[in-house]
Amino acid sequence: MYCFISALFLFQDWNQTWHANIPGLTWCFQSAIIAWIPCAYLWISFPFYYWYLRHRNKGYIRMSHIFKAKMVWVKHRVSSKHYPSFDAELNFPKLLILSCCSISVWFFYIYQLRSSVSSRLLWKGSQQALGVDDLWPVRKQDSSEEIVAWAEREWKKCQSRSQQKMESTTFKEGQKSESGIAEAEETEALLQSKHSQSGPLLRTFWSMFGTYFLLSTVCLVVCDVFLFSTPKVLSLFLKFIEDEAAPSWLGYFYAFSMFLLGCLQTLFEQRYMYMCLVLGLRLRTAVTGLVYRKILVMSNASRKAATTGEIVNLVSVDVQKLMDLIIYFNGTWLAPIRIVICFVFLWQLLGPSALTAVAVFLFLLPLNFVITKKRSQFQETQMKHKDERAKLTNAILSNIKVIKLYGWEKTFMDKLLGIRKQELQALKRSQILFSASLVSFHSSTFLITFVMFAVYTLVDNTHVLDAEKAFVSLTLINILNTAHSFLPFSINAAVQVNCRPCCSSFGHKGASITIRNGTFCWSKGTSPCLRSIELSVPQGSLLAVVGQVGAGKSSLLAALLGELQTTDGSVTDTAAYVPQQAWVLNASVEDNILFGKEMDETWFNRVTEACALHPDLETFPAGQKSEIGEKGVNLSGGQKQRVSLARAVYQKASIYLLDDPLAAVDAHVGQHIFEHVLGPSGLLKDKTRVLVTHTVNILPQVDNIVFLVDGMISETGSYQELLQRNGAFAEFLRSHVSAEEKPRAGFPGNPEGRNPSGKAAFFCCFFFFFFANHLHPPNLSSCFSPLACLQVSAGVYGAYLKAAGLALCVYTVLSFTCQQAVAFSRGYWLSLWTDDPVHNGTQQHTQLRVGVFGALGVVQALGRFACIAAVLLGGVLASHQLFLQLLSNVMRSPMLFFEQTPVGHLLNRFSKDMDAVDSVIPDKLKSVLGFLFNLLEIYLVIVVATPWAAMAIVPLTVLYAAFQHFYVTTSCQLRRMEAACRSPIYSHISETFQGSSVIRAHRDQQRFISKSNFLVDENQRICFPGAVADRWLATNLEFLGNGIVLFAALFAALGRTQLSPGTAGFSLSYALQITGVLNWMVRSWTEVENNIVSVERVREYQRTPKEAPWTLNGKLQGQVWPTEGRIEFRNYSLCYRPGLELALRRVSVTINGHEKIGITGRTGAGKSSLAVGLLRLVEAAEGAILIDGQDIAQLGLHDLRNKITVIPQDPVLFSGSLRMNLDPLNQYTDADIWTALELTQLKNFVADLPEQLEYKCTDQGENLSTGQKQLLCLARALLQKAKILILDEATAAVDLETDAQIQSMLRTQFRDSTVLTIAHRVNTVLDCDRILVLENGRIAEFDTPEHLIAQKGLFYRLMEESGLA
Repeated sequence: MYCFISALFLFQDWNQTWHANIPGLTWCFQSAIIAWIPCAYLWISFPFYYWYLRHRNKGYIRMSHIFKAKMVWVKHRVSSKHYPSFDAELNFPKLLILSCCSISVWFFYIYQLRSSVSSRLLWKGSQQALGVDDLWPVRKQDSSEEIVAWAEREWKKCQSRSQQKMESTTFKEGQKSESGIAEAEETEALLQSKHSQSGPLLRTFWSMFGTYFLLSTVCLVVCDVFLFSTPKVLSLFLKFIEDEAAPSWLGYFYAFSMFLLGCLQTLFEQRYMYMCLVLGLRLRTAVTGLVYRKILVMSNASRKAATTGEIVNLVSVDVQKLMDLIIYFNGTWLAPIRIVICFVFLWQLLGPSALTAVAVFLFLLPLNFVITKKRSQFQETQMKHKDERAKLTNAILSNIKVIKLYGWEKTFMDKLLGIRKQELQALKRSQILFSASLVSFHSSTFLITFVMFAVYTLVDNTHVLDAEKAFVSLTLINILNTAHSFLPFSINAAVQVNCRPCCSSFGHKGASITIRNGTFCWSKGTSPCLRSIELSVPQGSLLAVVGQVGAGKSSLLAALLGELQTTDGSVTDTAAYVPQQAWVLNASVEDNILFGKEMDETWFNRVTEACALHPDLETFPAGQKSEIGEKGVNLSGGQKQRVSLARAVYQKASIYLLDDPLAAVDAHVGQHIFEHVLGPSGLLKDKTRVLVTHTVNILPQVDNIVFLVDGMISETGSYQELLQRNGAFAEFLRSHVSAEEKPRAGFPGNPEGRNPSGKAAFFCCFFFFFFANHLHPPNLSSCFSPLACLQVSAGVYGAYLKAAGLALCVYTVLSFTCQQAVAFSRGYWLSLWTDDPVHNGTQQHTQLRVGVFGALGVVQALGRFACIAAVLLGGVLASHQLFLQLLSNVMRSPMLFFEQTPVGHLLNRFSKDMDAVDSVIPDKLKSVLGFLFNLLEIYLVIVVATPWAAMAIVPLTVLYAAFQHFYVTTSCQLRRMEAACRSPIYSHISETFQGSSVIRAHRDQQRFISKSNFLVDENQRICFPGAVADRWLATNLEFLGNGIVLFAALFAALGRTQLSPGTAGFSLSYALQITGVLNWMVRSWTEVENNIVSVERVREYQRTPKEAPWTLNGKLQGQVWPTEGRIEFRNYSLCYRPGLELALRRVSVTINGHEKIGITGRTGAGKSSLAVGLLRLVEAAEGAILIDGQDIAQLGLHDLRNKITVIPQDPVLFSGSLRMNLDPLNQYTDADIWTALELTQLKNFVADLPEQLEYKCTDQGENLSTGQKQLLCLARALLQKAKILILDEATAAVDLETDAQIQSMLRTQFRDSTVLTIAHRVNTVLDCDRILVLENGRIAEFDTPEHLIAQKGLFYRLMEESGLA
């Protein structure tokens, strides 16, 4: 021990170890201290290596060639005869070199172990197109299954603690929490405390990821230790430059020390960034999983407050803000500590003058805080408008067919652009404040420097500003400025985080076939829609639920499914569900029917035969393997309904809830389905069935009937019992059934006899061909662009700059050049100031130096504001132009485009891509330009100070450019793959949101959760290599930057006799900035390169086909057209796409003005094709259509469509008030609207609503029944009073009595209009003036109903199949 202590004291022999041209160590120190270093190293390293082996299951070390070479060299040194002779050969420089090599062996081993796999991936990506199979699989600890399950467990713990806290306050609160525990398991895992919006969610995430986050914070703290060591070494180096007697090796030692400190700082900083990015990916997985599971259990109250667009925003934009917070959060507490340390070091250099820096900093802090706070308000406003825009965009894209039918494109575009204008206005103000904020932060370096130096030199003439004080202070102030600027970014990231994903309360209870005294409402706080319901359905019976539109039939099924809030009574057990509006998956027909079940060929064939799908499958290109497009765009309404029914039947459930599945199919198909599926001899004859129906001729064959009136059960019993009572049901029946419409005992329909040709068949053939090749469930291996498109073309950058304005671009470049020139002049002036000679303890011309230095700083600040504001405001202009182009290109696209393009892809363009164009690209472009000109300034300073440094700078710069090019190619591919594979996640979320009730009814949540997990994991599989590649690039480039610092210092040490201290300090202080500049410049450039893909994706729709012009100048100007409504088809043929067969074949027919025409025929006969041709949704293949003698092909589309009113088969309502839905153009008074409502029998219903005309409809009008939505569409048509009215199966969803009343109303209100009624209900067209019967796209019959019946042709056979003849 004595020898050990003596050795420590002997180390203080500075004349031997430090103040010597060839330093060495004492023999005692070598024997007592150095001999123990290897043992201490092993003792310290062993626990960490043992922990690594235990957790990694790897008992070996993979060694690179350079690692092996170094180990051989070290072994040679150890085993040689020279090693023990410390006194002879091992002097201090050799020991230093040996130590550096030993340290570098382990550092480079760790680094190469981490980067070798990344290097291989980046090399492969630069040589060829990458696929998902080339990427690493998702690690188990990062998989959705693990992370979301973990999140649910932690959420339960958090909720349990919250409930215990609530129970401790009041008994009432405790009772509420206990009732919450009774929720379904999946709901319990996600319920949200009423007393906090984001607290429980953040606490959950902290309990999950807190330890990992703290470990990353330790890395950042260690990084800061090395960061603040560098100015101390710089101070020593500048003293070495001033001291001509100092030994030369000391300069080299300081140079290598700065290099080593820089490398250590790089390693720890990049480790921190890597851990934050991994944590961000895990957080995104957790949030996406929680949001998806929430969708599966959302109550109607929650669905009313949310739309698909808002949910897409949650899992795209808002989650990205949360990921940003992880990186920037430590800045909120670490930045102030950095600032304090900087002030302490400045006090050591400049004494009390450093207090002026504190004063300047304290002056700037509230200013920056006010700017940041004001900017956050604008950002909140922008986010609010962004959500509104997403909501409206989703509504437009989901209902584009109706918008085109009515010619509302301009109206909805104006509404969307109005919201967009407010959003950009808030963004513009935010960007101006952001520019001021950035200038304030950057100028703080100058202000603090200026005030400190001015006070230090002017207060006391004996204070000399030498190179050490000036440039070490400048280095510290740069660190101070970095910390100062990091703080608002951290605050800004915290402000933008929106913890909405799991903050809404929602519930979902089990459903039952037994209801005891049940009272139900759609959401809490609303009036009950069902009251005093007593219902019990025996096992294996068929119960029919009938009633008028709005009586509560669909609500009763929703109550049985648990979709309604139960205010009284109870329900139990579960059921399978067939909704009235069929829901199909974007998958094959087979997958839609199997719905996750195993294939049973025999049962599958029986089900498809019973559901009348065999004829359709024969027409599909791939049969049962044919793909169905998103929302079933390539299926007719009847086909979707039959697929939906087949799915339910295939499940072999014990209970079936069927919401009028026969309404969307033709009469003979309905007969077949009832006979083979629903009826006494159907496949479901032994199942319990609850059937909502308007088809009264099947009622004698059901076991029991429930008749609803105003949300209450009026009567219950068998068909005969209810007739004998002669009550409300008998009255209802008499209004429907005439003497000829007697119910039949059987259905002799022949579904195989129907001809599936015509429009539907051709339409399906084409679209099935398209979707089979393009829209199959995503094969993620192909979610990337070909090799020819690995890099973004220069044309994309040109398009962006053109959108911003070429003049503005030129101005921006000139502004940056002038600003950087002023910055260089300011630094050079400071170096001249520090080199001023000292006479009698003072420097001359101090006041002049201070004045010029201050003036240059003010000019630079103004120039910086001009630069930043120009870039950011130019970004706003570019964003405005690109959004206009995107919206115009999409809205001008024909219907074929929307039927081919999934809504998820379009939503991705309008949300994620536009967010990148709005915010990311301008910000990163500003950073690229700033860092680029800063880098050029640093190169200029180093070369001017030490010209020989150019020999090292040139090859390092070439290597730097090679690294960047090497990385960008792969990174661009990964970003494109990630963007392409992100869309299926959004599509799946949208699909699940729309069909959640069906999924819950089938108890198939787990399969959909598994698919969501798979899609998220595949997306993470692409994101993780991207994050690793980012760290690989940053590490390599910072090593290059450290190399530039090393060479600048080495050449300064070599030429110190010709180099002044001021020039050396000027060069080195700038060189020390180069690592950060290189890192941030490449990071910003990479972000620009990756995000500019969003511009490319936004502009890609410019090349898609466009429909005809909306208006044509000179046509119909000043004319009243049409005046009569006379329609003439002249040899008209229609084809949905070149190469397909004709859907309409040489149709020639004349329809007189004011005539009421019924259009009927079998499925696929071409009924809807007439309306498609009349509205020019598809242009004519040959022939023409004339309205009042005017060829419609010569008109603008809006000139035509605004004169024709269409009521489509699927009723469409937008999220908004009833008034907006009835009068989107705001053309009519309230009195007109009430009159239309009265005529459609909706006046009493609307009058009873809480807000009447201002009552808010949810997305797709889900808080109204299908019949009510259809009647609202009729009321909309009544307001327009066009000369031509087309009803395309418009009354299919209403009962027969309402149908008859509507037909009577139409005859009265549209007596001066030409009415075309397309219907599969023959009784709907019996009172028309003439009936047009189509078959195979040709006119089969066209005459009055009386003559057609007398002819006993095709129309008569249709009447027979409907039970009317």
